[in-house]
Amino acid sequence: MSEAVVGWERALMAAEKVKERLRRATRALDGAGVPYAVAGGNAVAEWVARIDDEAVRNTRDVDLLVRRADFAAARSAFEAAGFVYHHLLDVDVFIDGPQGKPSAGVHLLFAGEKVRADDEHPCPELDESERAAEFQVVKLLALVRMKLMSWRLKDQVHLQDLIHVGLIDATWPARLPPPLGERLQKLLDNPNG
Repeated sequence: MSEAVVGWERALMAAEKVKERLRRATRALDGAGVPYAVAGGNAVAEWVARIDDEAVRNTRDVDLLVRRADFAAARSAFEAAGFVYHHLLDVDVFIDGPQGKPSAGVHLLFAGEKVRADDEHPCPELDESERAAEFQVVKLLALVRMKLMSWRLKDQVHLQDLIHVGLIDATWPARLPPPLGERLQKLLDNPNG
């Protein structure tokens, strides 16, 4: 077997591991009755797949939105499912077992709180979510706000994915507070980067 095939197969296995980690984490929270919503790249994948499953992009971690008041219950649920808690660089992360990597872990964001002190707006509340087939996911408008607040290159690419499948159009910037609407308008004006 050539190295290229091995690399390609490893990439597929890595994507499957993220999906399995997402399922395990959300099932643990569902089983414990802890409210949550899937955010980040997995939420983008859920929304994009509703329109075009071939346009879905892989991600390496799992981002979940929870209430700070539910942190202890979430931690117990995750640890019972085999995750190991770490607090790294001001992020609460649950790695997949003792040998897991923080970059591929389950990262917690807190509903109604800013991720960084200088963020323009806080994360959405959990009432800005809906049930998907397997888990609770942030609603599209809340997800777009989160991606516009982070505004890293990967967030911009995720927003471009949502634009390309038709989930975001020219009416969206007016629905967003400043400066988020202006950021989205830049992407709409130049959707191919």
